[in-house]
Amino acid sequence: MSMITERPVSNSAGQQPVRTVAETPTARPRDVRAVVAAYVTLTKPRIVELLLVTTVPAMMLAHGGLPSLWLIAVVLVGGSLAAGAASVLNCYIDRDIDQLMRRTKRRPLPAHTVSPRNALVFGLVLAVVSVALMAAATNLLAAGLTLAAIVYYDLVYTLWLKRTTTANTFWGGACGAAPVLIGWAAVTGSLAPAAWGLFAVVFFWQMPHFYPLAMKYKDDYARAGIPMLPVVASTRRVNAEILLFAWLTVLTSLAVWPLGMSAVYGVPTLVVGAIFLVEAHKLCRRATRGQAVKPMRLFHWSTTYLTIVFAAVALDALI
Repeated sequence: MSMITERPVSNSAGQQPVRTVAETPTARPRDVRAVVAAYVTLTKPRIVELLLVTTVPAMMLAHGGLPSLWLIAVVLVGGSLAAGAASVLNCYIDRDIDQLMRRTKRRPLPAHTVSPRNALVFGLVLAVVSVALMAAATNLLAAGLTLAAIVYYDLVYTLWLKRTTTANTFWGGACGAAPVLIGWAAVTGSLAPAAWGLFAVVFFWQMPHFYPLAMKYKDDYARAGIPMLPVVASTRRVNAEILLFAWLTVLTSLAVWPLGMSAVYGVPTLVVGAIFLVEAHKLCRRATRGQAVKPMRLFHWSTTYLTIVFAAVALDALI
């Protein structure tokens, strides 16, 4: 509401005073929406979506079909909260370097939309709720893996590895692949070879997925002093790692085929894997020749590749 006050105003003709209304503005709905949007932005929703794409198919494969909708809902909510918590805490820790990079300087903390203290509290609350939910509604293994993923991503990767080693993307890959194990454990209370196989697919995939992004924004990372591989290594070294891990990704995805899946999984995985390798080789060949490259083409295609592979996992489990 607005606080209304009245004051007399005399006119030049000496007529009776008239009254005007002065308003003291309060927070408008759009201001509230902007704050809510800022907190949502801190959770990096696009990353959450990608993680959940791998979680549900892993649950379906573990169950041999469609698990209970209640369990799927719990894992989706718990996983979203956990991934959001890890991202919020990542933004809190990285607020010093985010303000130096064009790609990140408009995030809520460097833009001063959200205070560091509020972001820290928000992230910790999300983390506690996510782990508690997984423990109460699934099992201790799934809850423990959820907690380990948050701690590893924020304390080991963000606070240490990201700032100190060119192998940061490699070692950080365990966090992005963890939802596969969490989803499997939520269904079975254990981890089978197929779970580790799918974990390996996502783990290896993250290098050919992220290195193109780092290539595009290498000046940003250099400005912030972050030793991403494309910043500190030669083009030849970057190309070699993109191709190595692209091949490992595809070969690992095919190695999972005999672990309880049929051609419903194998055939589309083989096809999209071949396309993925062609795109990786195209990027590296152009970079080696000093030609103009479009690294985001491989970045976006890698997302499509992973989505199709895990969609095949889900379809195979249903059939």
